[in-house]
Amino acid sequence: MRRPIKDKRNIQPDRVHDSLVLERFINYVMCDGKKSVARKVVYGALENIKEKAKTKDPIEVFNGAIKNAGPLMEVKSRRIGGANYQVPREVPEKRRLALAMRWILEAARAKKGSSMSKRLADELIAANNNEGEVIKKKENVHKMADANKAFAHFAW
Repeated sequence: MRRPIKDKRNIQPDRVHDSLVLERFINYVMCDGKKSVARKVVYGALENIKEKAKTKDPIEVFNGAIKNAGPLMEVKSRRIGGANYQVPREVPEKRRLALAMRWILEAARAKKGSSMSKRLADELIAANNNEGEVIKKKENVHKMADANKAFAHFAW
C-alpha cells in the first residue's frame, strides 16, 4: 500500500518586501529553527546591497542574482545496459530556484573573514553581475550537460 501524499505547505510572503522567493530564501538560510536570526542575516544583506549598489533596489538585485544563478540544463546519471550515462536534461523551474538559492548560500558560507550578511550581499551582487563562484558552478554544470549531449536520446 502506498503512503498518503503529503500536503504541500504554503509559505506566506515576507513581511517587509512581500516576496515569496525572499521568504523561501530566509527559510534556506535558517539553521536550527532560528528564523529571527535568518531574517536578520538576509535583511542585513539587503541593507548592504542598498549601500554598495546605490543605483538599484536590493530586491531587484536579489531577483537578478537568483535568475542568473539558476542552471537551465543539468546532467542526471542513468544506468542502461550495465553502463552509467550522464544524461543531460532541462531543469524544472522549482529545482532551478532551489539550486540557485543553495549555491548562493554555499558560496557565502564558504567565505571567511566577515559577517554572514556581508558575505551574502557580496555573493548576491556578484551573481547579479554574472560573476563569482555561483556563476562558475552554473557554467560547469552547463559544460557537463553540453559535453554529454550525445546521450540525450537516453532521456526519459
